[in-house]
Amino acid sequence: MMKYWQSLSGRLSLLFFLLFATILVLGLASAWSLSNSNEVSTDVRDRWLPNTRLLGDLNNFTSDYRTAEADSLLVSTAAERAATLHELQTLDQAITHAQQGYERIRHDGQESDLYRKFSATWAAYKTSADQVTALSSAGRNAEAATLYRTISGTTYNAASDLLGRLTDYNVVQAAQASEHSVLAFRQARWLMIGGLLAAGLMLAVVIFQVRRSVSRPLIDLGQTMLQLAADDTGITIGHTGRTDEIGEMARAVVVFRGNAIELVQSQRDLAQQASMLEEKLAQERNVAELQRNFISMITHEFRTPLTQIDAQAQRLISLKDRLRSEDVVERAGRVRAAVLRIVRLIDNLVDTSRLLDSDTDLFFHTEPMNLATVLREACSLHRETSPGAQILENYSPLFLPMHGDPKLLFQVFSNLLSNAIKYSPNGAEIVLDARQTDGVTSVVVEDHGIGIPERDRERVFTRYYRGSNVTGFVGTGVGLFLVATVVHLHGGDIALESREGTGSRFTVTLPEMPPSAAEREKKEGLGTALHPAP
Repeated sequence: MMKYWQSLSGRLSLLFFLLFATILVLGLASAWSLSNSNEVSTDVRDRWLPNTRLLGDLNNFTSDYRTAEADSLLVSTAAERAATLHELQTLDQAITHAQQGYERIRHDGQESDLYRKFSATWAAYKTSADQVTALSSAGRNAEAATLYRTISGTTYNAASDLLGRLTDYNVVQAAQASEHSVLAFRQARWLMIGGLLAAGLMLAVVIFQVRRSVSRPLIDLGQTMLQLAADDTGITIGHTGRTDEIGEMARAVVVFRGNAIELVQSQRDLAQQASMLEEKLAQERNVAELQRNFISMITHEFRTPLTQIDAQAQRLISLKDRLRSEDVVERAGRVRAAVLRIVRLIDNLVDTSRLLDSDTDLFFHTEPMNLATVLREACSLHRETSPGAQILENYSPLFLPMHGDPKLLFQVFSNLLSNAIKYSPNGAEIVLDARQTDGVTSVVVEDHGIGIPERDRERVFTRYYRGSNVTGFVGTGVGLFLVATVVHLHGGDIALESREGTGSRFTVTLPEMPPSAAEREKKEGLGTALHPAP
């Protein structure tokens, strides 16, 4: 028995048994650690992330429900009342669906208690909101408004406060769970690193024993294997002509080297194909996102004038026997105005597409103009489309003469006003200030909306780029890019001052006379020479 363990075969068997045992123990420990980390991560994924999403939906839907309740007090036609009631029903279904999803998730005692209070308070608010809509539908608007401001408002505020507390609690608990997940991952990582170090140490012991216990040919083969493990496939393998076990090992190493070369080449090919597929997938996702945003924007922009046309048409039909000729003329004029609005929207979209994707000089036509007229038209348009917006105009002087393209400049200030209205609370004040000094016109559009994060300000004028805090708002990411393009075509400049959560201030500076195409080309060439492309 002693002779066996003193032999090369016995020693190697013992050493490899110890190595296997070490790897097995370390593998089991690593598997346990990874399983623990996975359980924590699963808790974050299956509980806290859905919690956060559903509570966010509840915040949005309940706020929209309150707004729709207020809209029910302002409707003047049966069609509008039906649309408002349909919106309330849709929001109620969405809130119920979100609550059902939230209730299916596991919660602790405090979270469940807060949710029960919110659910009961919301049910009480729903009852008062139904009374408001019922009184409004019955024509008792004064009673409906009183109930809206008192019982309905108090109950809604209580439900909103409970939902806010529930959301804050969920955010805190989710953050703690996330920290716990990170800690578990770090522990698993350090355990695996320790295991690798221990396995490496055991391997060093095995190598030392092999060096001491076997002959020089085995040491040479061991060095060869290490070089192959380091991806050095160009080495020369000796001892392949021998007919003993060492020769068989050497020939096996030759086969292993060939397989390693094929494996490395296959890995390179797969990595290259994977990279190409990732690029294609990113392009497809970008195109799909742009298409969704574009469709959403078109739907939003066209809904208002089409609603006006439909309302006027229904009014003409319902009052056809009682309308005077001047009433018919007035309502037909409103229909025509809405149609002209749609035509202007289509023209703006076509001009924007041409300007962004074609030679700009083909669609840039300057003429003497009064910029104040363009500003007033843009403000008037957005007052019609957003009746709740407060746009304050301040021109000094009232006549702002310059040379420019009225259509493109209208799009510039229409886009700036549209963004100010879109990203501001309903009814928030928006200021448009225009001044002219020494032939230079400065126009300021200032809002008190969500603002632009500091990390996004350098890129907001980049094509297709959208800020990190505008999730949920319709947009394509070309509005500010178009603004900057048109301003620069006029030889002007645009500056941005913004603070996240406070508002934004855009300052457009335009010269009295825009540069010629040759001057623009010379300026762009100089900029390229001073700042060559990477």
